[in-house]
Amino acid sequence: MNEPTTLIEAIRYFADPDVCLDFMVSLRWPDGTVTCPTCGRDDVRFIPTRRIWECRSKHPRRQFSVKVGTIFEDSPIGLDKWLASIWMISSAKNGVSSYELARSIGVTQKSAWFMLHRIRLAMQDGDFDGMSGEVEVDETYVGGKARFMHKSKRKEVIKGRGTAGKTAVMGLLERHGPDGHSAVNAKVIANTGQRTLSGTVRQTVKPGSTVYTDEHAGYNDIGPLYTHEVINHAEEYVRRKVHTNGIENFWSLLKRAIKGTYVSVEPFHLFRYVDEEAFRYNARKGTDSSRFNSVVGNVTGKRITYKQLVGQTA
Repeated sequence: MNEPTTLIEAIRYFADPDVCLDFMVSLRWPDGTVTCPTCGRDDVRFIPTRRIWECRSKHPRRQFSVKVGTIFEDSPIGLDKWLASIWMISSAKNGVSSYELARSIGVTQKSAWFMLHRIRLAMQDGDFDGMSGEVEVDETYVGGKARFMHKSKRKEVIKGRGTAGKTAVMGLLERHGPDGHSAVNAKVIANTGQRTLSGTVRQTVKPGSTVYTDEHAGYNDIGPLYTHEVINHAEEYVRRKVHTNGIENFWSLLKRAIKGTYVSVEPFHLFRYVDEEAFRYNARKGTDSSRFNSVVGNVTGKRITYKQLVGQTA
């Protein structure tokens, strides 16, 4: 059977554990030589009854599976469910909630929540150092609306008006990048001061580029390095090529996913949801299979434990 192109084909394709194993082996060791993740020895012995390998050198963790060294490590959940989950979240337009995933693959909501965060780790594209050409820059705030909060919660969180109790997110959008499509880089920021905003622009955008922003004072000192065009939203939203409509469109997609699918997101985890939406936006012109392969190709060398995820150090 050829590699799948739809979700139903993916579920059928990865239902066979041997197919899952061969798929992950070809991904991790493209040359066909399986090596020990601990010592690097390449004459390991395969144990077919358990679908694991054993290193011939005597050292801790000499037996290992294809999951070791990936986001799947130490997970008792089978690769068939993991790969189907990756397909679901990478192809969904507005994300997949942990409750929906739990019902779909037959695990607990807590396990599904953990799985989704590990998959989001594989969705991270890293920093877009070297954006150039025409770049839109903007910031937004993400957080619950006061009218939906319980009175005691509202009194605890809301100390003022507007952005109080919300988390700041900064985004940079490169118009018509190397592949002809706009690409976005977004991250959670501590504040919207000039040092943070201008510093991020200087770190991410190549000098000589054209930068479009709104009238926020945090961008006032980037002029010497860039052609800085400002749009005053109190007067207009578009002036020829001067606008921030592209990055504002991304904000609408991010907030639609959070409010419509995830409903409530803790500020501690917000950056993971931002990474997910940035991946979805940047891969929007691809196919479901290309998005799936992009995420699966990024599972190696990344791992997060449950204690790390919930902020427990002990």
